[in-house]
Amino acid sequence: MPSRKSNISFGLVNIPVILNPVVKNNDVSFNQLHKKCGDRISYLKYCPRCKIEVKESEIIKGYQYEKGNYLEFTKKELEDLKPESNDEIEIISFVPLKEIDPCYFEKSYKLNTEKKSKAYNLFVSALKKTNLVGLCKTILFGKFYYAIIRFHETNIILTTLYFEEEINLSQNEFTEKIGTKELDLAIKLIENLKGHFEPQKYKDLYQEKVKEAIENKLNGKKVKKTKKSPKKEVTDLMKALEMSLKK
Repeated sequence: MPSRKSNISFGLVNIPVILNPVVKNNDVSFNQLHKKCGDRISYLKYCPRCKIEVKESEIIKGYQYEKGNYLEFTKKELEDLKPESNDEIEIISFVPLKEIDPCYFEKSYKLNTEKKSKAYNLFVSALKKTNLVGLCKTILFGKFYYAIIRFHETNIILTTLYFEEEINLSQNEFTEKIGTKELDLAIKLIENLKGHFEPQKYKDLYQEKVKEAIENKLNGKKVKKTKKSPKKEVTDLMKALEMSLKK
């Protein structure tokens, strides 16, 4: 994804920034091929009524309000519906990060500047000092978002947020009583597995296997099947906890 220029609106202060994604896709990419000849499959935009291939300039968007019936919208009509803050990141509040559940986090972007300014350095210092995050609204790639801006080591990061209606969580009731001995064993198991989050240790094992398989195929070797260790299912909770602790 290319860099995107914007600016942070902080009171009457405007801070020019450049957005770059924090995460890069590490997945190996595969194309779809025709099994018979090995040629790559192409996708056509086709109108079944007119029985013709349709050009991009001939396509409009439609909302299906009932089966087979659509309300048509032009690009201009949809553009006119966008909120005013199209080219800026408007901060509306500062909140503690701990108040925002991680399930609301969507995508993250680094906010850099072409030329460091006093306003940028002041904003970074203020975020760091107050230990708060800036709650803001913006439009990214044609979609309206609320987002947070936070200080992270040497960067400021913008993370877009899901809306509340997009979060699919319900209240669970825990009605079954848990015995003291069971709880003590569960806590001991947790204590035994306690550690620290060290992302450099966590590797994508599946992608490593895929890359190894590609290398093997290029060299005329067979793809090795991943060995899976059989797991013994223990239905008795106390026994399962005790065996886990011994292991």
